[in-house]
Amino acid sequence: MLCKSSHAILAAAFSACVVVPASAGQQESKSAPLAKQLAQALDAAKLESIAAADPTTGAFIAALYIPGTQLLVVGGMFDAPAIGSERIHRKEYRDLYMDLQGAAKAGTRIFAQDVSADGLAFRAHDGLVDAWEQANKTLAFDGWKKAKMSEEDYTKAYAQADEHYARILSLLLAQAKPKTGT
Repeated sequence: MLCKSSHAILAAAFSACVVVPASAGQQESKSAPLAKQLAQALDAAKLESIAAADPTTGAFIAALYIPGTQLLVVGGMFDAPAIGSERIHRKEYRDLYMDLQGAAKAGTRIFAQDVSADGLAFRAHDGLVDAWEQANKTLAFDGWKKAKMSEEDYTKAYAQADEHYARILSLLLAQAKPKTGT
């Protein structure tokens, strides 16, 4: 009897040890499914760049896609918003990307370096590090110790970046999907 109950206790303890580390310290990425969908849409359309307007903020977002390698996404506002609207209308997505990199209004530029085009990862995987830049501050998602932050601050910064990135990916995805009708 002692042997059977000991086995049950050991099995329960082992199960707890296996389940806890998988979720502890790891954040589920909101951007991951959207980045993968965007990469698939760009592959299907044979596009290496895409851009969209953000109707909520008045900003513009543009992405360069290096198939199977990475997704580089930049966003920001212009002093003359017609620049972005005209580039999108003409499907000059790469040009808009370059414009945003160099001429976005100060303090409005964001930049995501999504290695593997699979969404922002909470920590480096296989030595590959995603990064997020906003308000002239760059955070490489390489762990809180390397970022010289508390775990709580790092987790919060990641969650905010990932949520923002997911939102702009959804705008790009809507632009990349084939239009139906008319």
